[in-house]
Amino acid sequence: MIRLQINGQARELEGPTPLLEFLKAKEIDPRYIVVEYNGEIVRRNAYETVTLNDGDVLELVHMMGGG
Repeated sequence: MIRLQINGQARELEGPTPLLEFLKAKEIDPRYIVVEYNGEIVRRNAYETVTLNDGDVLELVHMMGGG
């Protein structure tokens, strides 16, 4: 079990989890979010290289259209 913080809330996952797998499980389309991982913005083409681990801090910002 790993513990991390996602959008300011403590969360637990079964173990280290690839970012894209986490997003898919939460039904989050990676095309419409910005990911900050441990204080660094992650480029979309690098999402597949990120693995969530114990103690990580993740911020997910959803893009919204409007007018």
